[in-house]
Amino acid sequence: MGILNLTPDSFYDGGTLKSETQILTKVEQMLKDGATFIDVGGYSSRPNATHIEMSEELNRVLPIVKLLLAEFPDILISVDTFRSEVADQCLKAGAAVINDISAGNMDNNMFQVIRNHQVPYIMMHMVGTPQNMQSQTTYKNLTQDINLYFSERVEKARALGIVDLIIDPGFGFSKTTAQNFKLLNQLDDLKLLDLPILAGLSRKSMIYKTLEIEAKDALNGTTALNMIALQKGSKILRVHDVKEASECITLFNQLQNN
Repeated sequence: MGILNLTPDSFYDGGTLKSETQILTKVEQMLKDGATFIDVGGYSSRPNATHIEMSEELNRVLPIVKLLLAEFPDILISVDTFRSEVADQCLKAGAAVINDISAGNMDNNMFQVIRNHQVPYIMMHMVGTPQNMQSQTTYKNLTQDINLYFSERVEKARALGIVDLIIDPGFGFSKTTAQNFKLLNQLDDLKLLDLPILAGLSRKSMIYKTLEIEAKDALNGTTALNMIALQKGSKILRVHDVKEASECITLFNQLQNN
């Protein structure tokens, strides 16, 4: 899953895409490099990110969804949003997946929209909101608590007739650096849910803070942890650097086949 940030303040590449030409060039390269999905987001969810109104998020995302579908008719677009109205309009425009950092907790209408469109739904684990999540990192047992969280969300989704579910444990969301590494080490505990696991480790602070570098220098660390995530059961890697992630997957598959 290749990341397409349309925000000015994302932690790594915010504000780098300033024109439709730049966006199309970047997406074309990600597709050539092996991206299965392009994850389009217009709301920065980094810690302490600035909150924006729904109209601003829609203005950032919807025209680009339409642009990408016009330019690349076979593209599979995931929309990174917790707002049901943004999800609804993007799905009507042709998006294929919704990636919700709140698992429906920040918009009570989200599950209804997913049910109406019958599309795959990615539910992420987060406590609180992007604005306050890093003050909410207390757990009785990290992976058990995450499993309980997803069990409740999955039960509610399935009761509404939503069947295509993917879980994202939310590396960097409501978790300390130590907790992020513990979560990665115990990622296979989430197989209990019998759902595909998405890992979003790309260039996150658990990497660059541990290595005492900057996010721009965290590709090697990202690749190292992506391989661990695959070994622990992750089925989707959400990344900024598609070529390197695709190579990682190819090597992992070769390892599994031999």
